[in-house]
Amino acid sequence: MNELQAIEARQMVDERDNFNVGDTVRVHFRIVEGQNERIQVFEGIVIAKKHGGLRETFIVRKISYGVGVERIFPLHSPRIQKIEVVRRGKVRRAKLYFLRDRIGKRATRVKEKLPTKK
Repeated sequence: MNELQAIEARQMVDERDNFNVGDTVRVHFRIVEGQNERIQVFEGIVIAKKHGGLRETFIVRKISYGVGVERIFPLHSPRIQKIEVVRRGKVRRAKLYFLRDRIGKRATRVKEKLPTKK
């Protein structure tokens, strides 16, 4: 392991990778506005996860006032306070870019994954 990998390993957060593509998540993101800091909550469907390691990102899409809004979050960013999974989605694709073409209620429809019994 070289020095760069050692530095990246220290900055990675392990407990954040508990969601998949198709899940509805609530991301608590810290916003800095001048001297003020506040937590902004962004809730939507995860339509993609990219890269790996420290550079891993995920795209969250929501419909706000009839307009689709997407936001890219770095998974291991220190500005993310927490990620809550609201619903687990059952999907058959790695990227859900087809949701961009859908309008209204169809844009947020993903089958819900039922909890497994052990």
